[in-house]
Amino acid sequence: MYTFHEQKQNYFNNYDKITCLTHKIIMAQKTLTRPASYIPFQKKRHSKRLLIELYKSMLLPRMIEEKMLSLLRQGKISKWFAGIGQEAIAAGVTKALKSNEYILPMHRNLGVFVNRDIPLHRLFLQWQGKEAGFTQGRDRSFHFGTNEYNIVGMISHLGPQLAVGSGIALANLLDKKGEVALAFTGDGGTSEGDFHEALNVASVWNLPVIFLIENNGYGLSTPVNEQYNCDFLYERGKGYGMESHHIDGNNILEVYETIKNVAQSMRKRPRPVLIEALTFRMRGHEEASGTKYVPKKLMDTWAKKDPIENFEKFLLSENILTETDIAETRTSNKALIEAELKIAYNTPEIAEATEKEKVEIYTAYTPEVMTPQSNKVSEKRFVDAIADGLRQSMQKHDNLVLMGQDIAEYGGVFKITQGFTDEFGKDRVRNTPLCESAILGIGLGLSIKGYKSMIEMQFADFVTCGFNQIINNLSKVHYRWGQNADVVVRMPTGAGVGAGPFHSQSNEAWFYHSPGLKIVYPSNPYDAKGLLMAAINDPNPVMYFEHKALYRRLSAEIPDDAYTVEIGKAKLVQSGEDLSIITYGLGVHWAIEALAENPHIQADLLDLRSLVPMDTEAIIKSVKKTGKVIVLHEDSMAGGIGGDIAGMIGQTCFEYLDGPITRVAALNTPVPFAKALENNYLPVQRFKDALIDLYNY
Repeated sequence: MYTFHEQKQNYFNNYDKITCLTHKIIMAQKTLTRPASYIPFQKKRHSKRLLIELYKSMLLPRMIEEKMLSLLRQGKISKWFAGIGQEAIAAGVTKALKSNEYILPMHRNLGVFVNRDIPLHRLFLQWQGKEAGFTQGRDRSFHFGTNEYNIVGMISHLGPQLAVGSGIALANLLDKKGEVALAFTGDGGTSEGDFHEALNVASVWNLPVIFLIENNGYGLSTPVNEQYNCDFLYERGKGYGMESHHIDGNNILEVYETIKNVAQSMRKRPRPVLIEALTFRMRGHEEASGTKYVPKKLMDTWAKKDPIENFEKFLLSENILTETDIAETRTSNKALIEAELKIAYNTPEIAEATEKEKVEIYTAYTPEVMTPQSNKVSEKRFVDAIADGLRQSMQKHDNLVLMGQDIAEYGGVFKITQGFTDEFGKDRVRNTPLCESAILGIGLGLSIKGYKSMIEMQFADFVTCGFNQIINNLSKVHYRWGQNADVVVRMPTGAGVGAGPFHSQSNEAWFYHSPGLKIVYPSNPYDAKGLLMAAINDPNPVMYFEHKALYRRLSAEIPDDAYTVEIGKAKLVQSGEDLSIITYGLGVHWAIEALAENPHIQADLLDLRSLVPMDTEAIIKSVKKTGKVIVLHEDSMAGGIGGDIAGMIGQTCFEYLDGPITRVAALNTPVPFAKALENNYLPVQRFKDALIDLYNY
């Protein structure tokens, strides 16, 4: 009896024995006489026009690929991920869905782009790295999206786009549009945690999204029997309570019919569906890798199952096509490709543009200055100010969706969203599974459909589980292809509450080095509300840090009405001539306490409030005035933001300095639990000592 690993390998070796039907795999005996086609196409009631259209939908991408491989050998394009042998999947999917329904393809899905009628020269410009390409030379191959054609391209990390598809599907669900989204992945991509998270959330929320696995036998050089430990990948759908199907990915009719029927059903009854399409990769992962690791017998077997050659034979046998028709189509395609390539070649090469590069990491945005409409104020704690800003933002933006663990009826672990479901409903205030990566990806998907989202990390420490989505998707998406990520990530942060190594980190520096993100870090209730409302108004991704130790310890009278505090503007809390203290968050209060204990020291105390963009003008102005500076933060010294600030001061204010630039920060250790150890970890006493030392310098 075969092991399941042997069964899988036999499947790929003997696929011509198999016809893939919905929920079934029927084994058929080989006949002595081979049919005209190795693939058992079923014509059914498909019109001649549709059959020819499906044929052409595969042929043009194949001919473009053959041309690109030639250009690659000539050094005219830099890289190519060939989808030769897999054309039936991309073509069948695209033809089956409505043109306004989003598709999230991968490297080998040229047929999606071609069959969405993107002018070929625009694709060629993209692959040549020219400014008129979809990414303006900033990314290569299929790493781009276009809302004009309802396509969202992949990033190299593969799995994250599945959640983005779920986000688009959530928007469709909220809009009640009766549309579906479809996200591709490969057999290798199903091993990533993002695959699990995306399917789990989509199933829990009944999102109308199709997850399509192109199982082409290899993840780079790793065969399927080393990729997963089940007979077939579609069987995983059962574990998520999800409908799933298994199809012949080389049979264009089976792909088309399955996707069309499933999508029609999902539009009426929204739900996620998992589909596995069996095919084979006839060339290397990318051209440089080759295919020496693939057994020749396997290549020969699958060569006989070529989707275009087999469908062509079928259409000829049914008298739907003639040899003349085929020749004319190929001639026409070749002429089109050459003409579109000429347009691309005649387009100028890209030029350097430093300022443009800097500016376009963000969506262009002129902040709306919101001032209170009345003089009414109320005493509010820091935590209440955040809740106030969040509630008024929900009232202002009816397209704002809140997502996070336990934030609905329970109100979140800090009770910030308590009562929100009563006012705004569970569609807009959504409890999430423990799937940080998926929820962040869903936030991007919502942005693509014009929604805003606020995603609460239960603790800032837990953001590591969604790091990839923030660093490689949210932060880069506008720079890459002009799509904004209208997402605010709330980060309950910081030590001083005896919470230990996993609930106490002040990890803002992790994101400081990722262009495309904005970072705010309020120190008081007034700024907490105003900066949060400004962050939600902003169409760019904002990391919003809120210190847990300030939640119920700090109160102030703040306006009852909605207002904003401008992101990127520091606040001079105290003014003095002796030295400058540059800090933010809880550091502001440490500085106030230290100055109160040393009234003879008259210092500028600058609360940065915003770390990206940073108010460097305010820093420079203060340092030039006092000639001495301490940079203070709660985060560990090594790699902290203080090092960057100190470097900027040294470069721009050197001739004004009357003492060494002093940095004070936490120890370079994890945050300890015991009170004595935590107090020693935090820089409170070290700052007081440094303040006196610098004053006396």
